[in-house]
Amino acid sequence: MKVFELNKHNKLANHYLAALRDVSVQHDRLHFRRNLERLGEMIAYELAKDLEYQQKEITTPLAVTEVDVLKHQPVIITILRAGVPFYQGFMNVFEDADSGFFGAYRLPQTKDNQKVEIEMGYEAVPRLDDREIVICDPMLASGKSLVKAIDQLLAKHKPRKLHVASVIAAAPGVEFLKKSVNFPISFWTAAIDNKLDDRSYIVPGLGDAGDLCFGPKE
Repeated sequence: MKVFELNKHNKLANHYLAALRDVSVQHDRLHFRRNLERLGEMIAYELAKDLEYQQKEITTPLAVTEVDVLKHQPVIITILRAGVPFYQGFMNVFEDADSGFFGAYRLPQTKDNQKVEIEMGYEAVPRLDDREIVICDPMLASGKSLVKAIDQLLAKHKPRKLHVASVIAAAPGVEFLKKSVNFPISFWTAAIDNKLDDRSYIVPGLGDAGDLCFGPKE
């Protein structure tokens, strides 16, 4: 699995990552969502270098010339709800791309069952066969919800290529993704953190991205 870590290539990315992580800045929801969107744009730009291009003849006011343009638009898929601002960053770059959406949530943990269980409750995607797919999920923690979404997708569709993008990933989640999906994947993230806590939150991470974007849920 190819792994690309943005903060090793682009120092400006750390400026936005710092604001996302900083508790003194996180209270500003608009700023938080905008930084997720910015990092989505930056990762999308890097990912676009791996896509196929073809030459197109265009006419300017002064001459005819040829430029390289995308051969095919990717399909951008996100996992609700925290993924929405990050997904918007990708759509700002791939403005003609089709979109898809998954709904996933953690089932409540009990004293008798502390395992992280994921329920997939919603799916709305276009035709995906023989297409290049980008799944945007801002936080790759344990990787269970993402792998479940990918398994569900691959059970019904036959994409040509699959990219996964996150803002922050946990090293155990990246390893879980590598060993759990029997399909070629390119993984793109702004930063990889070392560990998960006992609630499967990324450490140091940034907290609950969905709550920070849209407010606490019951």
